[in-house]
Amino acid sequence: MQARDTGPAESPSAASSCPVEAIAAAYLTQTSGDLALALRCAITDALADLLGAERQTRERSRLISRGFVRGRLDDTGDAL
Repeated sequence: MQARDTGPAESPSAASSCPVEAIAAAYLTQTSGDLALALRCAITDALADLLGAERQTRERSRLISRGFVRGRLDDTGDAL
């Protein structure tokens, strides 16, 4: 992914109207303006969220599959 030019620096009110700018500002504030640390923190949080979502998807898939088999057994009365 290539870096994008976001144009001229925006005012604080513009940053609050754009979720990306607001998130970036929050990470910069949390890291006392350290750009490299803010980027690493944002990436770490994004990966943690992604892994959590993948885990939830696998869990739901497992529960759905289990429910399908149970429903099939209940509907037909046959054992697999």
